[in-house]
Formats: sequence, structure tokens, C-alpha cells
Amino acid sequence: MAVGAEATISTVHVEQGLEAKKFERFVVNRPGVVYSVLPGLAGLSPRSCQVVDISRGGACLQMFTTIGLPDHYYLSFAGLAVRIGCAEIHRLDGRVGVRFIKLLPEGLLSKIVRGDFMAGDNLPGRVRFQ
Repeated sequence: MAVGAEATISTVHVEQGLEAKKFERFVVNRPGVVYSVLPGLAGLSPRSCQVVDISRGGACLQMFTTIGLPDHYYLSFAGLAVRIGCAEIHRLDGRVGVRFIKLLPEGLLSKIVRGDFMAGDNLPGRVRFQ
């Protein structure tokens, strides 16, 4: 996968059923927003986070607090019209490991790692769910 040279590459294992998959993990340290669904589907509650690293299968997030954070939520980036469905796999203090509900397409991962979405080439008001 061709991505920016500034990204640090390591490996992460994502358990899916009986088979474990191995994905390249990129250290990005980018700000993000986690959206959790309010009780009764009354709306979305945003919470700021720092995306420490990311792969096609999941990410590591750093938050000020995880109090009241549910086990499932959406991850979003400013300037990128996509919300990525996440399932929490571990939590320690403010650090949270998530598995993506659906694997990220390589092109979307590349945009996140390289920061292409900061160029503003997305139409405002259009949010896709992944």
C-alpha cells in the first residue's frame, strides 16, 4: 500500500470469529471525534479523541475520559465525510482499542494516513457510514 513516508508501520492483530487477520498499522496521531448514539436513538453525542494509530481493521484512540462511553460508536475525522463503525475491544484509562465493524477500504485508509481529507475536496453535509 502506498502511503505517506511519515507514517510509522507496525502490525496489529484483529480477531474476527475463529480467524485472526493481520493488518499494517500506521501511527497517525490525528484528532478525531467519536459519536455515540444517545438512549432511545435521540441523537448522537460527540466526544473528542486522538487517533494514535490506525489499520484497515481497527485503531487505537486516546481520550480525556472514557466515563459513559458505550462499547459501540462511530469514529469521524474533521474534513472527511465518513463515520466509521467501531466496536471496542479493550480500554485502559484513556486509551481505547477498537475493531472496525467493516474493514476500511484501502483508499480511505490511505486518505486518513496521508491527511488528504484536509484539502477539503469533500462535499459539505454528505456523511457516509462505513
